[in-house]
Amino acid sequence: MKYFDYESVAKRAGIPEKKIAALCEMVRQEFPQDDMMCELHLLRACLAIEQGHTTIDEALRFEKAA
Repeated sequence: MKYFDYESVAKRAGIPEKKIAALCEMVRQEFPQDDMMCELHLLRACLAIEQGHTTIDEALRFEKAA
């Protein structure tokens, strides 16, 4: 079941598929059993990138540092 359409936002933001896949892997580690929370965090990250608050590279670095 899909809860949030983060893929459409990622495409609009110009996030390459390889990088969204890497972000998905990192978020999934934080929420291994909760699909809704995983998708919510992905959506929020994609929206922040789309709105210019951060970049995908910054988001990936932040997740790795956490």
